Parts: sequence; structure tokens; C-alpha cells
Amino acid sequence: MLLKILAVFAVVIAVFLLSGTILHATYFKEKKEQIKPYGQLINVDDGQMHVFSMGNGEKTVVLLPGLGVALPSADFSPLMRKLSENYTVVCVEYFGIGFSSETSKPRTVENYVEETRAALTKAGFTPPFVLMPHSISGVYSEYYAAKYPEEVEAIIALDSTSTAYYDEMPDFVKALLPIAKIQQALGITSLLGPVSVDKQDLLSKGYFEKEINDSLVFAGFTMNDNIFEQLSNSAEFIKQTMDLPFPKSIPYFKIISKQTFETTNAQLKKANLTPQQYQYDHLARIGEQARFEVVDGSHFIYITQINRIVETTNDVLLGKN
Repeated sequence: MLLKILAVFAVVIAVFLLSGTILHATYFKEKKEQIKPYGQLINVDDGQMHVFSMGNGEKTVVLLPGLGVALPSADFSPLMRKLSENYTVVCVEYFGIGFSSETSKPRTVENYVEETRAALTKAGFTPPFVLMPHSISGVYSEYYAAKYPEEVEAIIALDSTSTAYYDEMPDFVKALLPIAKIQQALGITSLLGPVSVDKQDLLSKGYFEKEINDSLVFAGFTMNDNIFEQLSNSAEFIKQTMDLPFPKSIPYFKIISKQTFETTNAQLKKANLTPQQYQYDHLARIGEQARFEVVDGSHFIYITQINRIVETTNDVLLGKN
């Protein structure tokens, strides 16, 4: 009897996985191909980068996404709508992300910066820019500011990665990355995504239903060679940036989520760092002009703290609270 139950269970799982694989390669792929880019597809090197903008303010705020965000142009949209009341707001999707194609060029922090500069210029935007990076993009933004200080008016970082601490990515973590590609091919993300998302909550936070649905479709196709390389090299990006002095002339404000500020992890323990010291060391590396604020919420503060981000942006750029 036990063997029969196990056999039935195995058959159910096999049917589920086979169905997911077929749906991923047909139905979900077709749905993704039907979604049109929100903005411009810009020819950069051997591919195309998606650049999406709102507003026509005098100052240009450039939103740069963190790791693992399937469709940044949708994910940032509520914040973009609010910021666009005063500014020109631009979202740049890196190669391998969102509507952008992949590239054969190596994923280095220098290439991320040069590709971003090329995409912005070809899309018709002129510096200086106010860089607003989330997570790992904070590293690219610091590199950008160090190399081209005349092109950066300010950085307003959204729970960005510290460039004061470097540790190699553990080999076992790199070894686990291909599993995500297998999971994607089996259609597991596409099938489970709609179940795990609270649409009503996102609608209450300013998202349009189309943006939610588009993000769910793209989430099933996140894993590709460019993303794998970005994940594998993320620690090296820090190493490539941490020794570059940050320009004293560029204002820097870091908005830190309470969750990040209070939660430790294995890497911080290994370095004998508290999560607070991790942040303080980063601010010290930036310099005396660095300011910060801790706000309620998780790492994705641009979803839950839109009003505070806009207030901070006005304070930094316009001198008003």
C-alpha cells in the first residue's frame, strides 16, 4: 500500500513538472512575447537596452535596479509616477533584465557603467544625473561617480550594497545557481508566482494591474547567462569599486530599510560586523557628505516607502522637506 501511494505521488509530481515545462515553453513564452516594451529599445554594443522615462522636469533622476528584479520598468513605476511630478525620471534595464536583450560582453562594473551611460545618451538624456540605485546598483553608481564626477549631480541610494566590505562569494552558492535555471525551465516560477503575490496589496501601493501581471510573466524568465554572471561576480564588483575615492563634491544620501539595518547574516558574522556597523563603515567610506535615514520596511523600500523617498529627493535636490 505504501509503495502504491509513493508511486501515485511520483506520477503526480512527474505530470506537474512535465505540464510546467510544456506551459513554460509555449503558453508563458507566448504571453511574454506579447508584452510590448514600455519605453525605448536602445542599440548598445551587441544588443539592445530598454530605457523607460516619465516626466519632463529640469533634473533627471535615473533609477537603477537591484539583482533579481524581473521587470524593473514595472517594479519602479509607482515611484516613477510620483517622482515625475517634479523631475524627469528614467529607468534603465541592464542587459539580461526586463525588456533588454542579453549581451556577450563580460559582466564587470565598468561595463555596467559604460552601458548605462551609452543607453542614456542615445535615448536623449544629458548629464548631470541624479542616480537612484537599489541594492547592487549602488556599487555601479559609486563607480560611475568616481570615474565621471561631472556627470553625477547626486546619489540617493535605496538600501544599497556597501562598498566598504568585500568577501568572495562562497563556491557552494555559485554551485546552486544552475538550479534556478532548471526551476525556471520546469515552469515552477511561472505557475507559483500568481499564487504567491498579493495583488490587492500591490494595487493599494500604486501599481496598475498590467504592471503586476507583466512582472509575474517576466518573473518566469529571469534566469539567463547575463544574470548568472552578474550574481556570480557581484562580490567582485565591490572589489573593483571599493578602492576608488568617492568624490567629495557629490551629495550622497542613503535610505536604509529597518530590516537591513537590524538583521545580521552569516557573512557579517564571519567579518565580526553588526548590520549597523556594516552601514556605518559604508557611509564613512563615502565621506563626510554622506547622510542616511533608516525607514520601516524590507529591502524593497521603493515599493513601501514611496512618499519618504520623494520627500528625501526633494530635500537633497530642491532644499525643501
